[in-house]
Amino acid sequence: MEFLNEYPFSERLIVDSHAHYDDERFEDERETLLTALPGAGVAAAITCGCDGQSSLAAKALAEQFDYLFFAAGVHPENRENHTDLSEIELLAAHPKCVAIGEIGLDYYWDPDHKEDQKAWFEAQLRLANRLDLPVIVHDREAHADTLALLKKHHPRGVVHSFSGSPEMAEQVFRLGMYIGIGGVITFQNARRLPEVVLSMPLDRFLLETDAPYMAPVPFRGKTNHSGLILLTARKIAELRGISTEEVLRAAKRNTEECFGIEV
Repeated sequence: MEFLNEYPFSERLIVDSHAHYDDERFEDERETLLTALPGAGVAAAITCGCDGQSSLAAKALAEQFDYLFFAAGVHPENRENHTDLSEIELLAAHPKCVAIGEIGLDYYWDPDHKEDQKAWFEAQLRLANRLDLPVIVHDREAHADTLALLKKHHPRGVVHSFSGSPEMAEQVFRLGMYIGIGGVITFQNARRLPEVVLSMPLDRFLLETDAPYMAPVPFRGKTNHSGLILLTARKIAELRGISTEEVLRAAKRNTEECFGIEV
């Protein structure tokens, strides 16, 4: 597991709004890693479910580690694991469940079942609104339909790993939602995301990892974790001409506001 040499601030400022610490890539070092992360500047992290089983695993981790919260939901690629949302609704009643997620649309991996995906997404948007919980939205190559359903249901929450245009981001902000920025911002081939980062209000973004995926440069391709958010924050600070500390503090405030938590 790759760690930075030294966390530069006396206060823990890293808040990871999206990770998957139940993932099998953490199997051999999960306990060690999650024990070490507060020492790497991590104040809080949200570990997200993709179906009932992973949401249950996320709940167990949140119960074990004080700084962890969790989200429960059915990812568009995991629809076949469910017939209804009863298990998700039960998990959502847990005091450390802060969102319905990860939910949404994925037309990259599953372009042939768009209507079914939309039905599941809408059902979970309705559930989140009924339970007064925010949502964590997955949108891959489905920008128009994602935005249309968000406008229809007006949930609170975040469009995670945002990959849309600055114009789409502006529409997300008008809905009162946030966008999630991860390690992709450090990639050389990031195209529209730097434009989004330059134009976004500082009170409308969250930092995330999508751990174990999307590790920032120079750790691209290796196992990601919440401590590496510092590199993402540094890149955003460089683009915006502000300090890394200002980026981390803004993201921390925004995550607290988005999910109704205090860290």
